[in-house]
Order: sequence, then structure tokens, then C-alpha cells
Amino acid sequence: MRVRIAVAAAMLAATSATQSHAEDTVDKAAILETVKAMTTAFAAGDIDGIMATYAPGAIVVAEPGRPVEGDADLRAMFAGFIASGVNFTYGAHEVVVAGDTGLHLMSWTAPGPDGPMTALSVAVLHRQADGRWKMVIDHPFGDGVMQRE
Repeated sequence: MRVRIAVAAAMLAATSATQSHAEDTVDKAAILETVKAMTTAFAAGDIDGIMATYAPGAIVVAEPGRPVEGDADLRAMFAGFIASGVNFTYGAHEVVVAGDTGLHLMSWTAPGPDGPMTALSVAVLHRQADGRWKMVIDHPFGDGVMQRE
């Protein structure tokens, strides 16, 4: 009897771990889709599309040390970036999920006045009530702290 209980417990744990891994994989894919939707909308100059990837109350760091929040200010910030014609190249992605919170890391490169600029984008996403993932914090200069003394 004890052996059967132990085997049943092990099978239940294995099933739970498999389900958890499958859910984690689905969540990671959904987070990547949110980021892809944002970068695609940005490249197309679609501010409504960009904003659809952010949760209400989201904060975006427009430049190191300068967070922007509020719908009107975010729209103006994105419109300014789009108007400047900046063109980003995106690198590797990494996603970590803990429950309803996701962390997305991605390298990016863009032309700068003194040559190419490269940085690490750090975004925190939250699963919304409808199941979609939206960004709540977006810090495109996440590695800037490494250059401070």
C-alpha cells in the first residue's frame, strides 16, 4: 500500500511539473508576442498599437533617469521617437515568469550621433484579467546602471 501511495504521489508531482512547464512555455511565448507587437507597431509608426502593449499606469524610461508615465506623455514620447526616424535592431530575448509577472530582457542597437548605441532593454509585464500580458515597466536602458560609478 505504501508503495502505491508513493508511486501515485510521484506521478502527481511529475504531472504537476509537466503542466507547470507547459504553462511557463505558453506564458513566455505570450510575453514575446507582446514585445513583438510593440516593436512591430513602433517600426510602423502605430502609436495606438504601441500603447495597446502597455498596461494602464505603465512607466517607460525615455532616457536614463527620466521615467515617463501617463497616456498623453507616453504617446508624445513615442511620437517623438518615431518622428526622429530612429531605427532599432533587436537582439536576443530572455523571459522569466513567476506567476502573473514576467521579466523580459532584450538587447537592442540603434544608430547614434557617435556611432551605434547598444543597450539592454528590461521590461516587466503583468498578466491582465483577460489573460493578456502587458508591460508595466519598460526600461530600454536597463544596463545604464553598469556605467555609473
